[in-house]
Amino acid sequence: MSLEQKQTTDVIVIGSGIGGLCCASLLAKYGFKVTVCESHSIAGGAAHSFERNGYKFDSGPSLYSGMSYSPSTNPLKQVLDAIEEDVSWVNYDIWGCLLPEGNFNTAVGADDFCTILKDLRGEQAVREWRNLQATMKPLAEAVNAIPPLAIRYDLAVAIAILQYLPATLWHTPNIIRLTGAFSNIMDGVVQDEFIRNWLDLLCFLLSGLPASGTSGAEMAFMFAEWYKPGVVLDYPVGGSGALVDALVRGLEKYDGKLLLSSHVEQVVVENNRATGVKLKGGKSITATKAVISNASVWDTLKLLPDGALPKSFIQERANTPECESFMHLHLGIDATSLPTDLQCHYIIVNDWQQGVTAPQNVVVVSIPSVLDPSLAPSGKHVIHVYTPGNEPYQLWQGIERNSEAYQKQKKARAEIMWQGLSRIIPDIRDRVEVELVGTPLTHSRFLRRHHGSYGPAIEAGKALFPGANTPLPGLLCCGDSTFPGIGLPAVAASGAITANTLAPIDKHLQMLKKVIQ
Repeated sequence: MSLEQKQTTDVIVIGSGIGGLCCASLLAKYGFKVTVCESHSIAGGAAHSFERNGYKFDSGPSLYSGMSYSPSTNPLKQVLDAIEEDVSWVNYDIWGCLLPEGNFNTAVGADDFCTILKDLRGEQAVREWRNLQATMKPLAEAVNAIPPLAIRYDLAVAIAILQYLPATLWHTPNIIRLTGAFSNIMDGVVQDEFIRNWLDLLCFLLSGLPASGTSGAEMAFMFAEWYKPGVVLDYPVGGSGALVDALVRGLEKYDGKLLLSSHVEQVVVENNRATGVKLKGGKSITATKAVISNASVWDTLKLLPDGALPKSFIQERANTPECESFMHLHLGIDATSLPTDLQCHYIIVNDWQQGVTAPQNVVVVSIPSVLDPSLAPSGKHVIHVYTPGNEPYQLWQGIERNSEAYQKQKKARAEIMWQGLSRIIPDIRDRVEVELVGTPLTHSRFLRRHHGSYGPAIEAGKALFPGANTPLPGLLCCGDSTFPGIGLPAVAASGAITANTLAPIDKHLQMLKKVIQ
């Protein structure tokens, strides 16, 4: 192999999803030479943005909180603070709901939902919700007793968390409660059917699982963020791609490198240690410190040569339960004469009796150009509709993407999204100028996600997320396969924790002093 085909760096990060970029940018800040290898031509993984005919679309996340102020308990905001980067944020507090009980707008915050509950369910439901808020308050304090950014997977963790131990000891009984399923907490407080359904929905949006599988810690973090006085939601000006750009700026500011269209074919293992990667096309990169995979647990296994890991470990990871995939509908529309009170977000539930995880039962609508007109041409709107982690991959398995069968399947499975959107904009089909439909095969191909999966479906109280370490020296992992939760705060935390594990403890403590106040 020629010298031009060889490169050496301290750390290689496989994948430029939010978890990988948080890990890489923080490692660069810590002083490591970092190279990120991304298969796609666009950085950001499931959070990347793309443009069509003047419309700028978000491919994935659309709900953000705790991002427009510092100090924040949101790990993603903490990483941005650590690397001294940010984006401009638009604040809002209302989202629309189209539920079996009726259509209404609700606001985040301590009180607004009680007004909705009183109208829908009466005073007893309000009392139950208030009791739940009171129950969750100490749990919300407990979940933040040890900031995720203080964690690392080596012995130096004892030094990193030392300053937080007094508060942690005080909260120990509640921390123990947080390790189990949220349903254990909910069952002792809430009997009202609508509230239970609502909480199941929130759990599903956080973790891809209902309350019986979502950890109490994830819901405690959400209650701490969404149901406190004066809270607002945030949207990044320029879309989710602006957030990706900020992380890339941080990476490159500290001399890190991002290689796009650089697909990793295999992790190189020498003398029982991960020592680099081989890219499609023959180029190799050597890592002197570590190789970190931001790929999913299943896709990481595909990158390793036979015999690199114990068979028992491979079997355990390969059998990780998986959430279902997505359907996406991206639209650019003519906004002429549309109501001025359109919300940025709508949640649609078709039938509570089916359960929130049932295929196509929950539909999410995002119209971010309501908040950021720069995302669409003048007089237009950009819309993203998706079925969040409830589209079965097996319905698509074996279908050729360029076949007539695929086109028919896309049309049929997208219909539920059109129907939901028509409840918000009745003449939506007459307004369309750009139409793109994404399927589980789209997720699998462009994001290189096993079965296009939303992520692991590891149920709270039944199994633990594995963390960053592996039995192969020099190989670590980050992303939604390593830390509870599927949203951006969880993957940001995973990336930061993995970076901390490699960092000198003095630099880790300096970072904590800067961002955790």
